[in-house]
Amino acid sequence: MDFCYYPALPAGLLDDDILTVLPEERCPYLPGRRARYRAFLAGHMSATQYHRLMDRGFRRSSELFYQPVCAGCRECVPIRVPVTGFAPSKSQRRVWRQNQDLVVTARRTEDRPELLTLFLKYQKQWHGEERAEEGAEAYLFESPVETEVFTYRLKGRLVAAGVCDVSRYSLSSVYFYFDPELGERSLGTLGALWEIEHARAAGIPYYYLGYWVRDCGAMAYKAKFRPFEVLGADGVWRAGG
Repeated sequence: MDFCYYPALPAGLLDDDILTVLPEERCPYLPGRRARYRAFLAGHMSATQYHRLMDRGFRRSSELFYQPVCAGCRECVPIRVPVTGFAPSKSQRRVWRQNQDLVVTARRTEDRPELLTLFLKYQKQWHGEERAEEGAEAYLFESPVETEVFTYRLKGRLVAAGVCDVSRYSLSSVYFYFDPELGERSLGTLGALWEIEHARAAGIPYYYLGYWVRDCGAMAYKAKFRPFEVLGADGVWRAGG
């Protein structure tokens, strides 16, 4: 498959006709559905350009920027949280209190072997997936935009990590993972709460959680961070909760 590749994305947004439409594949969210994406590759992109692309419904994985264009289905809905209006629920406040013994650090660079080891453990034990080390390293660390890694440590031991893309207008959650042995701590919820608070402290107005699929149980947590906004098919963000 030949993608459009940009060593540096030119000024302005992409025209629809220069995006590569990928073959259909099994939908990762809804059983019995087929998924299709359009995508391009970029070696570098400004934070402002990336924010604008997210506002068109694009996400990224390493250097690949993609958007779902599934025939007859618009269930993948971009979702974001207006940071200043966010109010944690009672259960979310409880998760925050229960994890006050963790030390959280935000860095642009971090010890890769330690992060990679935890990621591979999480993929195998939590999702039942074997990931090749080389591909996992590219997924976590190859980024054409400004990216930070948030690390969560318990008595010095790395127990969770969150990869986020950063711009003046948005903090975008790329991936969060944790030690499966500490599943009872609800570290995924903690990660989102901490990232929202980080955005608030930095004066960043929006926290992006990627796509929300209403009927996918694995996506249900995203709608628990309220109030939230969703991107309509007309390109307008509207209150969703």
